[in-house]
Amino acid sequence: MTSSPTGAAPPLPSAVPASGDRRRHPAPAHLRFFHGPMDCGKSTLALQVDHNHSRQGRHGLLVTQGDRSASPRITSRVGLGRAAVEIDAATDLRLLVRDRWADGHRVDYLIVDEAQFLSPAQVDQLAELVDESHVDVYAFGLTTDFRTRLFPGTQRLLELADDVQRIQVEVLCWCGLPGQLNARVVGGVVVRSGATVVVADTAPAALPGEGAGALGVRYQVLCRRHFVRGELGPTAAGPGQLALP
Repeated sequence: MTSSPTGAAPPLPSAVPASGDRRRHPAPAHLRFFHGPMDCGKSTLALQVDHNHSRQGRHGLLVTQGDRSASPRITSRVGLGRAAVEIDAATDLRLLVRDRWADGHRVDYLIVDEAQFLSPAQVDQLAELVDESHVDVYAFGLTTDFRTRLFPGTQRLLELADDVQRIQVEVLCWCGLPGQLNARVVGGVVVRSGATVVVADTAPAALPGEGAGALGVRYQVLCRRHFVRGELGPTAAGPGQLALP
């Protein structure tokens, strides 16, 4: 540290740099994308990554949109959860991080859950944070929608991410084969058209004679063969299936 001509120490910066010493000694940051079908454990992994980094003294910012809890949190079906910042399509992620800096907080890494809902422009903003501000970004999201099409956010992450990993927790179709695709079920029938995004949590499907849920809509993970055939199992609403209330 140098001193001023009067011998006084120079004033401290009004805002803390994004990644501590990385601003003085830049080290490569990375944009990493983890994806898979419903129930593959992406939110659990997001919280584990945050835990591991925070234990090493790093400071993270967690963001999400449309979490199953309907609150600004990242939650997992295994019972884990942590407060997060709720974003939407109008959020500029660069400004979100810069506002944290202006408040004197470090941001060494960003955890982005439900990343499939990002716009392509927001993914570009994440890449800019990595390249220009040395902030590590870990994004977690679904691979495809109920039509087996890539979400726009997923597609852009696949195009730009430094590291892409399919989450290895095995999800099973009712037949026992690996589940790959997220089927939308309305009135016991697989539907293949409609709005891309219907946000809600999953829960066990109603048994015959019980209600189908407030929206009459649920999601079920299927293997490719049974997705194409629209076959939901020996009974369309058998116990243990994933449902959307």
